[in-house]
Amino acid sequence: EAHQPFITNNKQIEVKGGMIAFLHLFALFVFGTLAPGRVFARESCDAGGMMKLRDLWAKGPADAASFLGGIYEHSAWVSQALVEDKAHLKITAVSALAAAMKKIVDDAPQSQKLELLQAHPDLAAKVEKLPELTADSQAEQSSAGLQSMTQQERESFTAMNNEYKTKFGIPFILAVRHSTKHTVLSALEGRLPNPLETEMVTAMQQVHKIAWMRLLAKVESDELAGFLTCHVLDTANGVPAAKMRISLTRLSPPESAGLVANFVTNDDGRLEGGPALKGANFTVGTYEWIFYTGDYFASMGTFVPGTPFLDEVPLRFGIDNPDDHYHVPLLVSPWSYSTYRGS
Repeated sequence: EAHQPFITNNKQIEVKGGMIAFLHLFALFVFGTLAPGRVFARESCDAGGMMKLRDLWAKGPADAASFLGGIYEHSAWVSQALVEDKAHLKITAVSALAAAMKKIVDDAPQSQKLELLQAHPDLAAKVEKLPELTADSQAEQSSAGLQSMTQQERESFTAMNNEYKTKFGIPFILAVRHSTKHTVLSALEGRLPNPLETEMVTAMQQVHKIAWMRLLAKVESDELAGFLTCHVLDTANGVPAAKMRISLTRLSPPESAGLVANFVTNDDGRLEGGPALKGANFTVGTYEWIFYTGDYFASMGTFVPGTPFLDEVPLRFGIDNPDDHYHVPLLVSPWSYSTYRGS
């Protein structure tokens, strides 16, 4: 039965049919069982084709190989080699599946790897022949906005692309799903001076990156192990930033965008109650913390100017691996801040 989204006051739930929708609403307004601002998860296998790995392996080797056949462009031999080894049945995480398929490619003969690189369509031709591409390639090129190049940008891109193909003998390959036309032009210009050996390695890295993003769109881990944590340190006073307000918003993908939750740090500067995201709510996408630093330093009696230099600190970051622990902390004073990807 088709899923029907219901959204109200930053609350999103997915329901099946009118009766379940009514029951959800009854719980929401009478018992208050749905937490404000939380985004609730999809089922493990939705209309878009997301599938648990255990369900994929249960279909048998032939169907599994077919399902994964397009992960590497026009190179179904990769998924075929994967399922020929019964060890694939023990793979339960999408990151482990990506690593297994990557190893098959990396261990292949140089001639076969060259064929894989040459199997990718010309990026310039993709712009002109979008309807003729595979469904995966169409989605990737459309998201990059390559069709919106100006005449000058198109001419520059075409000239550099032709020079690239002449020099390296392969099409220019770039994982463009989350890129812009400016990313594409900059990458092409920056990679043109590379020696042949360096560029072959770079091109293959992009092939693996494309494969990873395609996997994320088709399968998910059996167990949802990833989670997001935060820690705020007050570098002006040399203490954990206790009782600082923080909000977390999911910016993409658009179907699940919105406020995730509001938090207040504990005495250790961490989030009370554990991870900000975990389980089904920990999904690949773009997120943004907002740290209300002006209010915090006012509570500490720390001097700030009449117009605070850092009143609110927005920190935008991406989650790319649903199996990982992402620790995104903040070190802050009234005049500066820094962050990093921890674990």
